[in-house]
Amino acid sequence: MSTKLLFLLLILTNSLFSQVNTIEWKPDYDFKIGDFQGAKTAINGDIDQVLVQSGVILDFEFQMSNVEFMFTKNFNSKVSCIFNRDAAVIMAADSLAAERLIALVKFDFDLSELYARKIRKELYQNKKTFSNATFFQPYFDKMIAERDKISSRIYSESDFGNESEILEREHKVVKKEINALSSFCKECKPLKKP
Repeated sequence: MSTKLLFLLLILTNSLFSQVNTIEWKPDYDFKIGDFQGAKTAINGDIDQVLVQSGVILDFEFQMSNVEFMFTKNFNSKVSCIFNRDAAVIMAADSLAAERLIALVKFDFDLSELYARKIRKELYQNKKTFSNATFFQPYFDKMIAERDKISSRIYSESDFGNESEILEREHKVVKKEINALSSFCKECKPLKKP
């Protein structure tokens, strides 16, 4: 086997394994402690510091010719909201604390899908026939900054999920906004402008 072929095989294998350990956003995904497979995940009484890394990733990826790009308006399928189990970490003293952190990650996953939909909408509304391939960058950067600001605020206001009423109230708002942007789900085709 040639070195080039072996290298390609390793890349493909690595890519397949990383895809296997990810979860594409879907409504009401039921997280379990076993989903948090980052190296530092631990639930035991010896932990004195609470830690959560959501493992949620917003991704925009496309590969097409210039001609295809020119005539493509709907980029919904190119924007993904993914939970990466290998990057997700929970450190908590007990299962009750872990459940509160999981509720926070559920919120973050839905918040990220909301912003994926907002990105899809911005791309759809602002893509022109002769747009440059980098046209999306300002919209993507703006939406990521907004998402991060809201996420930080909710982590803080809910005291990392300890204030469950605040988290639940904010989560309901996010779910309502997701539903309002139903035309911008990953598999959806937006309605044409009148």
